[in-house]
Amino acid sequence: MERITATYFIETPFAPEAAATVLAGEQSSGTFTAVPGETEELKQRFAARVESVEFLETVSTPAIPGAESTNNQYHRAIVKVSWSIENFGYNLPVLISTLQGNLYEIRQFTGLKLMDIDIPASYANHFSGPKFGIEGCRKLTGVQNRPLIGTIIKPSVGLTPQQTATLVETLANAGIDFIKDDELLSSTANSPFNERVDEVMKVINKHADKTGKKIMYAFNISGEIDEMLERYEKVVNAGGTCAMISINSVGLAGTKKICDQGTLAIHGHRNGWGMLTRHPLLGIDFTAYQKLWCLAGVDQLHVNGIQNKFWESDDSVVQSIKACLKPLLGGYSVLPVVSSGQWGGQAPETYRRTQTTDLLYMAGGGILAHPMGPAAGVTALQQAWQAAVDGLGIEDAAKIYPEFAKSVEKFGTK
Repeated sequence: MERITATYFIETPFAPEAAATVLAGEQSSGTFTAVPGETEELKQRFAARVESVEFLETVSTPAIPGAESTNNQYHRAIVKVSWSIENFGYNLPVLISTLQGNLYEIRQFTGLKLMDIDIPASYANHFSGPKFGIEGCRKLTGVQNRPLIGTIIKPSVGLTPQQTATLVETLANAGIDFIKDDELLSSTANSPFNERVDEVMKVINKHADKTGKKIMYAFNISGEIDEMLERYEKVVNAGGTCAMISINSVGLAGTKKICDQGTLAIHGHRNGWGMLTRHPLLGIDFTAYQKLWCLAGVDQLHVNGIQNKFWESDDSVVQSIKACLKPLLGGYSVLPVVSSGQWGGQAPETYRRTQTTDLLYMAGGGILAHPMGPAAGVTALQQAWQAAVDGLGIEDAAKIYPEFAKSVEKFGTK
């Protein structure tokens, strides 16, 4: 029987092997003491197994509260634990409860982070993964051989549907590939969801009829499941190609329900991500996280950006991009969404470190606040990526491309 193996980074005042054994028991057939019915046959079939323990280091201060050490020693290790898929089958919520449930409550740990998950091959027969992914999103937008250039409606909340549509028209004429609602906007007093869809899609459809290019607009449909399904159909009927979900807010089952509809590309916004990963010894690493959402079926997933405005390091962002691009189960692909304080100046370093243009490159202020206007903002980003692929640095690119040069003047000190 196939098994799923999870890799954890742990810290414990006890022997790491002993702590890992407690984790395996708590998260499968065992509890803190033997109980009637817990036969050897049952344990052989359903008990989790500690596959390996790799000691890393010992520190004197615990990362988070837990059992106190008697000698001020807390041991860190990488442990691998496996479960038979008989325990949860192909039920993603129960899989999450197994891999990320009560184990975070276990007192033996003063640090625990899920780093990776090895998914069995049979999961490919039960989860179709992203319906569009990288190639599908390229086909929908007509963009090849460069990143999709995108932006976010700003101000995040407050524009009317008509004002939003006016901004979309400006961006469409500028050559934008992708636009999205902000995650804070779904349906507000002055921007009802249905009305916003109608006004925005009038502009997008008219532009498509005129130019042959259909801009991908990610409408934020986040809400209760029935509400999301209604909004999904509204976008489909209006001629849209994409919907956005705040995946941590909606949850795995709700997101999968929407992804399973299969008509729209799904933009997975990970707002709330810092709560799950910012502490180095608590939560989940992006490598494991993105695999779960890939199974659920999201087509696009945020990864932050180089030199971003948040806390995340460039190394972490690069690792996240590579994780999304690594095929899962023989070919699932998720389009990495690079965002957070981006403008064209980060393109050369992003390309140098990832060697890919399979990205949705999002800039809010980097486009909308360009000194020559939004159209020049879009052009500047396209120029920046061409320069990056050509091996040019910021200074050399600024000598060639006037719109990018103005970006450097405006944003180069940020």
